[in-house]
Amino acid sequence: MSDIPDVTDLLDHAVTALGGSRRDGQVSMATAVASAIDDDVHLAVQAGTGTGKSLAYLVPSIRHAVESNETVVVSTATIALQRQLTERDLPRVSKALTKPLGREPQFAILKGRANYLCLNKIHSGVAEEPDTELFDAFELSRTGREVTRLREWVSDTETGDRDDLPQGVSDTSWRQVSVSSRECLGANNCPYSEDCFAEIARRKAGASDVIVTNHAMLAIDAMSPATILPEHKVVVIDEAHELVDRITSVTTEEISAAGVSQVARRCGKLIDDETADALVGAGEQLGVLLEDAPQGEWVRLPGGAGEILASLRDRLWNARSSIGPARQGSTGAVDPEAAAARQMAMSSAESMHDAVVRVLTMFGENDITKRHDVVWKSVDDFRNNTKHVLRIAPLSVAGLLRTSLFTDSTVILTSATLTIGGNFDALARTWGLPPHGDSTESSGWRGLDAGSPFDYPKAAILYVAGHLPPPGRDGLSPKTLDEMVGLMEAAGGRTLGLFSSMRAAKEAAEKLRDRVDYPILCQGDDATSTLIKKFADDERTCLFGTLSLWQGVDVPGSSLRLVMIDRIPFPRPDDPLLSARQRDVDARGGNGFLTVSANHAALLLAQGAGRLLRATSDKGVVAVLDSRLATARYGGYLMAGLPPFWRTRDPKPVVAALRRLASS
Repeated sequence: MSDIPDVTDLLDHAVTALGGSRRDGQVSMATAVASAIDDDVHLAVQAGTGTGKSLAYLVPSIRHAVESNETVVVSTATIALQRQLTERDLPRVSKALTKPLGREPQFAILKGRANYLCLNKIHSGVAEEPDTELFDAFELSRTGREVTRLREWVSDTETGDRDDLPQGVSDTSWRQVSVSSRECLGANNCPYSEDCFAEIARRKAGASDVIVTNHAMLAIDAMSPATILPEHKVVVIDEAHELVDRITSVTTEEISAAGVSQVARRCGKLIDDETADALVGAGEQLGVLLEDAPQGEWVRLPGGAGEILASLRDRLWNARSSIGPARQGSTGAVDPEAAAARQMAMSSAESMHDAVVRVLTMFGENDITKRHDVVWKSVDDFRNNTKHVLRIAPLSVAGLLRTSLFTDSTVILTSATLTIGGNFDALARTWGLPPHGDSTESSGWRGLDAGSPFDYPKAAILYVAGHLPPPGRDGLSPKTLDEMVGLMEAAGGRTLGLFSSMRAAKEAAEKLRDRVDYPILCQGDDATSTLIKKFADDERTCLFGTLSLWQGVDVPGSSLRLVMIDRIPFPRPDDPLLSARQRDVDARGGNGFLTVSANHAALLLAQGAGRLLRATSDKGVVAVLDSRLATARYGGYLMAGLPPFWRTRDPKPVVAALRRLASS
């Protein structure tokens, strides 16, 4: 029997050491996490703001790691939470638990290889060729200055981690000094392997009790035949509501004429002229095809596309096959610069080749209901340059998660918002877990709502403006703008406006600045973090924005009394991936709108409403200015995922409450 105290005793010890107080929801969650680990059962935990969920999963995770001598992986969606865990939570918890555990728990952060400086690339002088179609002289000059600064930083940094860089640089500049996992020479072939920042991070992670990583690394580890994360049996996924989107992003590939041109440049000096010219020609054909092809989802290949893509596939493979062995230096050893250039060329040709094969394979299946991917063409605008891109993404990542993540590990999934329509089933399906609607364990997982320390009905009002006209395509209606003015004036500013599009946010900011006496900041005016700080520092200031603000604002106190939502955040009807997922559910006899669009909206709506109460002393109003939440059949389903605020459709008590808060 273990001499280590049980999880509740350890939690009490940690909370006391950190100067906190006992929270029932935190105790319930910690106990449930410990039981799930012991019983080898997956667990989904909804833990509202203020529950202290980080501590509730870290304590049982650390206890298990120390007792079993096994590593526990903690995965997050955002850099902000990674930093919170590694710079604040884990150092304090580890120190607090050292005495009862008998030793100090060790932890480390592990990111993808491209997040670290590559010493071989820096010292060999192999540079990325910038995409000349997208860069002007000023951009190239800025890139040069940033790369020089990065090369100087090598001698100062101990981690080589991009997030530790004192002043950020562009993605283009960072690519000059980093490599992807496919471009890496490998520890056995690289002359700098002993000092490699990525390898040092991996070695430290391998000797740690807890590893903090991100959802993208989880996906790469699941898909890669190589072992990326150290061996582990327990995974904690924080911000689990973002898991599917992050995994989808990692498994999405793109094909463009500019991409083929880059492959050709990388391969150019390593292959014969005829093979290089053939690849360039295939890229030019692709460019013409994509410019003429329709935008949006491709259910079938446009005329001539099959032949052009097949030709591109073959020429990419010819280029890949034509790259010979790296040349040797005067000492007989492989020249590191030549080896790096060869590896970059091979990996870029292979990646593009595999993406083209994936597209052709998908269209090789004539029955659309049996296809596992979605292909669409989009037009990206960057600095007045237009780029036509073909993208391919998985219709679902449930199978990948089910067969890799949930088969090999005990998984704890947690977030402030995981229930949709009153239970966990909607998200469970997207994760590849069978739905069960309650806490039964026949499906191999449990669900727990750990609650929240907030007294929701007394702290906040949910106001649904049922009298307003339904939102249309012509922008914000005059009545909606009038409603916004009345609410903002009653609140004395102190308003976070969450909008379904950047166009709507900018329109509202522009029209309301002339009608209210409060400063209105709009996302895009400055860095988002700077805008949030300005908003928090001045009670009168209002902040309008879109998607990242729905999930990324944490402003407790009197600077935020009103969260104003312009419309139900349904996905855009022209979103090719979500439209395909909705159609797939319909084809299988389900309700595609409810399963995809409504669930997407419910999750975002809950995230948006969650911006209001960030501390137990917070009070205020969440105002949804979309009458469909009150009148449409799906309104009740969306409302079931929101906190149990006091609810009303009458603006009079709402205005009165906001005025009282403003005067106090």
